[in-house]
Amino acid sequence: MSRTFELLQRLEKEQATGAPSVPPTNGHRPALPAPVGEEVTRLVQQIFRGAVATDRPRVVVFSSVAHGDGCSWVCTNTALTLAAQNAGSICLVDANLRTPSLHAQFGIENRVGLSDAMVQPGPIRDFAQQIAGSNLWVLPTGSAAGSQAQLNFEILRVRLTELCAEFETVLIDAPPASLYSDAAQIGRLADGVVLVLQSNTTRRESALKVKDIFEAASVRLLGAVLNKRTFPIPQKLYNRL
Repeated sequence: MSRTFELLQRLEKEQATGAPSVPPTNGHRPALPAPVGEEVTRLVQQIFRGAVATDRPRVVVFSSVAHGDGCSWVCTNTALTLAAQNAGSICLVDANLRTPSLHAQFGIENRVGLSDAMVQPGPIRDFAQQIAGSNLWVLPTGSAAGSQAQLNFEILRVRLTELCAEFETVLIDAPPASLYSDAAQIGRLADGVVLVLQSNTTRRESALKVKDIFEAASVRLLGAVLNKRTFPIPQKLYNRL
């Protein structure tokens, strides 16, 4: 069984159970798996392919209302879909320093990453890891990640500028917006935010509160995804939130 198929199975298992699963790497980086979910492909079409090239977002933040809503899963599979479509170089950034997960999903080390790039000099690409044989790079949280870790947003602004110079598209997995201010603050540095909701779990009142948080921070909401069904909510319905 190929490492690609093994990782794909684990991503599917995580989507079903909500529990991250660390794939064995045997000293090698895993190959790029196929993207999961037809609905994620629609999300990519809606946000990254629907507009003219000059209007397409290059830096997009993914955030949820609460823990366990599947934000990392949706963000990861959006990156996989873009990479599978040969959409230039993609960098997937784990900005959830308190509860990092992207390194586990891809079976890569977390010794160096975003938190290190906040305090150490050097090209931003030196802190990221390329998934073997693909145009996808992952910037994990790094060695300084932990329950008390915080981002320096002035330095992050500089690093995001570097990421845009190095990669065609940057996707950022951020903490839940109802619990931490990170998503809104990162969103102000990005082209917009995709809000991940969980079917039969996310309360309407909570989603409205998060929507207000983004609007108060002047953050552009690019769309919403209803996870566990994982289809993009049409803009005319999302506007009713």
